Amino acid sequence: MAAMYGVYHGSNGLKHIARRVHNATLILAEGLKRAGHTLQHDLFFDTLKIQCGCAVKEVFDRAGQRQINFRIYSDDTIGVSLDETVTERDLDDLLWIFGCESSSELVAESMGEETRGILSTAFKRTSKFLTHQVFNSYHSETNIVRYMKRLENKDISLVHSMIPLGSCTMKLNSSSELTPITWKEFANIHPFVPLDQAQGYQQLFRELERDLCEITGYDKISFQPNSGAQGEYAGLTAIKAYLNAKGERHRNVCLIPKSAHGTNPASAHMTGMKIQPVEVDKNGNIDIAHLKAMVDKHKDNLAAIMITYPSTNGVFEEDISDVCDLIHKHGGQVYLDGANMNAQVGLCRPGDYGSDVSHLNLHKTFCIPHGGGGPGMGPIGVKNHLMPYLPTHPVVALQLDKDACPLGTISAAPWGSSAILPISWAYIKMMGGKGLKHASEIAILNANYMAKRLEKHYKVLFRGARGYVAHEFILDARPFKKTANVEAVDVAKRLQDYGFHAPTMSWPVAGTLMIEPTESEDKAELDRFCDAMINIRQEIAEIEEGRMDSRVNPLKMSPHTLTCIMSPKWDRPYSREVAAFPLPFVKPESKFWPTIARIDDIYGDQHLVCTCPPMEVYESPFSEQKRASS
Repeated sequence: MAAMYGVYHGSNGLKHIARRVHNATLILAEGLKRAGHTLQHDLFFDTLKIQCGCAVKEVFDRAGQRQINFRIYSDDTIGVSLDETVTERDLDDLLWIFGCESSSELVAESMGEETRGILSTAFKRTSKFLTHQVFNSYHSETNIVRYMKRLENKDISLVHSMIPLGSCTMKLNSSSELTPITWKEFANIHPFVPLDQAQGYQQLFRELERDLCEITGYDKISFQPNSGAQGEYAGLTAIKAYLNAKGERHRNVCLIPKSAHGTNPASAHMTGMKIQPVEVDKNGNIDIAHLKAMVDKHKDNLAAIMITYPSTNGVFEEDISDVCDLIHKHGGQVYLDGANMNAQVGLCRPGDYGSDVSHLNLHKTFCIPHGGGGPGMGPIGVKNHLMPYLPTHPVVALQLDKDACPLGTISAAPWGSSAILPISWAYIKMMGGKGLKHASEIAILNANYMAKRLEKHYKVLFRGARGYVAHEFILDARPFKKTANVEAVDVAKRLQDYGFHAPTMSWPVAGTLMIEPTESEDKAELDRFCDAMINIRQEIAEIEEGRMDSRVNPLKMSPHTLTCIMSPKWDRPYSREVAAFPLPFVKPESKFWPTIARIDDIYGDQHLVCTCPPMEVYESPFSEQKRASS
């Protein structure tokens, strides 16, 4: 959204907006001074800090009549910020609130040419910006919409087919869940408004917290973390604060099984913990013998274990309760990564089998869209003993326990990206307890169905003790490197020709593909994906048997673009039909055409091309003036 804002307005449009905002602030500043108020700063852009020349209560009473909020600082100064949505009527209201008898029009007319504000200082920007063609081409709604549509056409998404990204839970984000976030009552409210103006949000927070506590078995939820990684950091910081309060500040070792989620070590390191990896056995479970050895080795300094359940290897750890008991017995806490909660909702609760704290990826299990890097929500749930150490906020007072020792602030807003919480609230309310449980069951059933169909063609790397997988599973593509010169990346690229997004590639095990179908896909879609994978295996067999060249074949040359297929020259040892329409369900009328053919990933990684200008370009004119004067 921010990118398209820049594309639509371009540098000239942004300058115009900035001037308009700054001019409005200059008018307001002039009117405030005429009304007897004092500005804390003479230089400003869009924000004023005001020392009132009258009673602050009088100003706030008048503001309440106009339904306008100000920021009040601890020293009784008032903060006012303007943006491009402020109208002339808004300025008139602001001037009236502060006791200025003139309108904004009259104030503006009386201001001299010398009142140019920041534009007459060395802080005025003189260098060019947003010079790329894309920021100078799409300045009408017609053109910007067409540009966005062209970009959209390049992306394979859930409108085309399932996205089987393991550990990502790319499930349906239904329109009924998304609709409320477009309502102005949710979308256009500032996160720092007085709580009596956000009672609807407060009710939503309370109900969502109650539901998530019921689902997870925890006693308290903090919505402040904005991502899973922030949730990990907040949870681990709460653990450290709890241990410190007990006088066990020396506990700083975090055990992390190799089957845990990928961000865990980074989060533990950020909180100052020392990381001790724990091995996994041949079935993808935690190696209990190695775990016990590591617990014994670090028993005096053990702070926590970070465990993912079901594991990132796609299996339910049958010893999960024993693992939690072992850690607690030696004075540690259990952090359970909630990335795979989509396999647990309604079936088991982390708080019941021994976990002390988890983050919940609302942008996975609870249906907030998260393609393209966000937005995300990673609230943490904790047991009672960790409640005093949840995040707080310096601007908005949160309700805290009487024994609270809050760890500080994790993100800028008190309830994180609260504007997207109506999605998860609506999902839970519409599904109900039975629906949520059924969704988890179908997610696990879908994964096991696909694993069963594909096991004759690919090795399923890990299974549970009873032969089943969890909600995701890993296919081993490593043997094909030796037999056919085919790697996981070749299978991933070839899937585009069948109309599918690739599974998670080479993680958590290099040379593998991790598949998570979610509960959103029906059997027909699961079968289409399986048919594609089986047909790709047959293409690999043709290479293995010498019927297809090991370097020029449909996998190595994939994906096949429309430009490639329509080229008058076709010199490949397989037909255009095999390249672009490999199975009957790939039809011209619904075909997804990749826009970019194969690139040399390894070459690109090893030969970086820096398009950045030299550092001297970033030096401001103000620095040059400062050097000259000195």
